[in-house]
Amino acid sequence: MWVIVHFDLPTETKKERKAYAKFRKFLLEDGFNMMQFSIYVRHCSSRENAAVHKRRVKLQLPTKGHVIIFDITDAQFGKMETFHGIKKETVRKNLPKQLELF
Repeated sequence: MWVIVHFDLPTETKKERKAYAKFRKFLLEDGFNMMQFSIYVRHCSSRENAAVHKRRVKLQLPTKGHVIIFDITDAQFGKMETFHGIKKETVRKNLPKQLELF
């Protein structure tokens, strides 16, 4: 499973910038990686583990702004196409390998 967090937080005042930085720092400390500005992803070994991390994010939500949290399967994540510029597909780096038990 992959947990994905999208967010759009205000950064006009010093207090808002501090809340943004605190939320972003929390995501990084909880094992999320920046996929794109304001989009962070984290690989989880199961639905239960994904639920734990989604709950942690919900406890850290800033008072202002817009946050979307959802999860997708490895298969869905693997079908994602990433482009930089016009029609230039890129290979995602540093992705965890699928855990094999047998």
